[in-house]
Amino acid sequence: MKDFELRAQSWLDGDFDQQTKMQVLQLRNSDPAGLEDAFYKNLEFGTGGLRGIMGVGTNRMNKYTVGMATQGLANYILSHCKGDNPSVCISFDSRNHSKEFAKIAADVLSANGINVYIFDNIRPTPEMSYAVRLKGAVAGIMITASHNPKEYNGYKVSWSDGGQVTAPVDKEIVAEVAKITEPSMVKFESGLRCGEIMTMGADVDESYLKDLLSLSLSPEMCRKHSDLKIVYTPLHGCGVRLVPEILKRLGFENVIHVPDQDVSDGNFPTVVSPNPEEPAALKMATDMAEKTGADLVMGTDPDADRLGIAVRDNEGRIVLLNGNQTASILTYYILRRRAELGTLGKGKYVVKTIVTTELISDICARFGVPVYNVLTGFKYIAEVVKRREQLGEEFVCGGEESYGFNVGQFVRDKDAQVSSMMVAECAAWAAEQGMTLYQLLQHIYKEFGYRKEGLVSVVRKGITGAREIQQMMVDLRTNPPKELCGSPVVKVVDYLEPEKTGQPSSNVLQFFDEAGDVVSVRPSGTEPKIKFYFGAKGADADDKIEALKKQFCE
Repeated sequence: MKDFELRAQSWLDGDFDQQTKMQVLQLRNSDPAGLEDAFYKNLEFGTGGLRGIMGVGTNRMNKYTVGMATQGLANYILSHCKGDNPSVCISFDSRNHSKEFAKIAADVLSANGINVYIFDNIRPTPEMSYAVRLKGAVAGIMITASHNPKEYNGYKVSWSDGGQVTAPVDKEIVAEVAKITEPSMVKFESGLRCGEIMTMGADVDESYLKDLLSLSLSPEMCRKHSDLKIVYTPLHGCGVRLVPEILKRLGFENVIHVPDQDVSDGNFPTVVSPNPEEPAALKMATDMAEKTGADLVMGTDPDADRLGIAVRDNEGRIVLLNGNQTASILTYYILRRRAELGTLGKGKYVVKTIVTTELISDICARFGVPVYNVLTGFKYIAEVVKRREQLGEEFVCGGEESYGFNVGQFVRDKDAQVSSMMVAECAAWAAEQGMTLYQLLQHIYKEFGYRKEGLVSVVRKGITGAREIQQMMVDLRTNPPKELCGSPVVKVVDYLEPEKTGQPSSNVLQFFDEAGDVVSVRPSGTEPKIKFYFGAKGADADDKIEALKKQFCE
């Protein structure tokens, strides 16, 4: 027998429920390739937690892999966290099985003597981050696969600061989880619970909303332009609970819903993928904007940590903005308003990821605010916030090109709730200046120079796909491009060389040319894809982006 067949047989012979065994048998009898993919490896508990396709098998998200991950986390907490009565906060999104997986995690933690605060219903990832800090918990668990297709689910761990776990804690937790090799090692619910399970609800919502609203910079503008028409869609996810509420409390009276997408449904029936980065996901919302004459469209992903927006151009057409454009607009607005209000003094800073537009760096320089560059992933932004908080410095805002942004220090993850609030507020402020959000963006380009970014994600599924992605990175390291759009490559940065980059080791390559253009290549850590990020500057930036896509992806 091959290794995957042995693993499958162990599930048939072991102490697994009958339904699970029947599903394994069905795979073995009718789908040998599916059986191999489900059992060829253990679903990796990486530094961000778990993420994978739901189903039976060692390489799938199911109650057994969730239980094993939680037991490893519990073991780490009990051996490393000092003090009495450690607690963990748990939240979950609208995906299929999210509530079930959250309950399993709560039961396992409780059976290990760890207290649990679990939300009474779906809540966004950033509110889980907020709850960890509010409750003084040692960790947080969010059951979500973010914007992935409906087949996926995930298990994301945050630490006591509310940010996702980083070194050295991340690898230490991974090591503990790796020791849990079979479900029999998990205290799923052995006898009486010794850790208390407590429910969180409206009280945390209220505290969270109050703190986010305290970050408002132009409340009078919001009231003055309360008739601004905003279409909002949660794409069947968590955002429906709090985004409309925060907009209402700001004073906006014309928030228009997309009724079919307000329904929390893990099958995401109205979209192929619930990802606001993809134009198709916001099609129903932009259609609603055309129908109602709305000025602004906003959409959040299932766990409401990412925000996509669309605005009207000078001809009145609805156009989608990318994550770089939204982050640039928000950074400019926040820094300008804080400068006007006199709250942008010493010790304030901004953070962005290495693949996010350098336009943000230019904006920060204009206002005399330091900007820190970090690896891709909001956990690295949160790590900077944690470190600089100890120095008495204040995080103003920060973001990444993949539609993640955050403001202030209440939450240590990207937050579509506060982002929605700031986008709407910025639109009201722009209206007071006689501009639309689109015109504000053009104003920024005029002041700082035009930049264009592009992203291509090449999907390669399964075992052969993983190998192909690995080979792509080997080829780029062995044979790096000598030119970008005819301009000589002057610098290659390999983030597997931390001694040279000053960043943690990461499988990322960057190529810089003489003209100031940049290409970054990064295999996704959570999805079967490799990402190519393109950045170009100058009047011909649009043409350069298309040429770079052909050079690297065709």
